[in-house]
Amino acid sequence: MHELAIAESIVDAVCDKAVGRRVHRVTLRVGALTAVVPEAMRFCFDLAVEGTVADGAALEIVELPGAASCRSCGATVMLESPILLCSCGSADLAVTAGRELQIVSMEVG
Repeated sequence: MHELAIAESIVDAVCDKAVGRRVHRVTLRVGALTAVVPEAMRFCFDLAVEGTVADGAALEIVELPGAASCRSCGATVMLESPILLCSCGSADLAVTAGRELQIVSMEVG
């Protein structure tokens, strides 16, 4: 479950930026091709925030679809999973979106 390591890194970064202030909400942008399961991330986030200034903070996850350009047929392909395959059968794709994993914002007070 790599979500736990990711959640711990996110909580560390958020707590550093909070400089002792209470964190109420964290918003993440997660691409469909990151192999991060949102439900698992929420669970791990709740574990990682325990005992920190982010304890009890809400986690909002904005999921972004994956997209790629097929080098074989030129089609733009929407991807919902890390399996990179065009409808023409080609696996020669250039990923253009969906690998994002970013802290977008945090609400402190």
